[in-house]
Amino acid sequence: MLTQTLRNLERDGLITRTVRPSVPVRVDYQLTELGHSLLPVMQAVKTWAEQHMDEVEHARSTYEARTPGEA
Repeated sequence: MLTQTLRNLERDGLITRTVRPSVPVRVDYQLTELGHSLLPVMQAVKTWAEQHMDEVEHARSTYEARTPGEA
């Protein structure tokens, strides 16, 4: 799953992939300029998640407490 995600990010131009000849082979990933442009958005999502985690946990608990037929 990680490999597929990294390939998709590379395909979308968000990261670059560099293979270093060594034993074992080393692969480095780096954000592109386009990838860097997402950092403020990701920071905003992180901030939102931190501010609302209690509400999310409560919603999860409420959902999981329902009987199986209700889900």
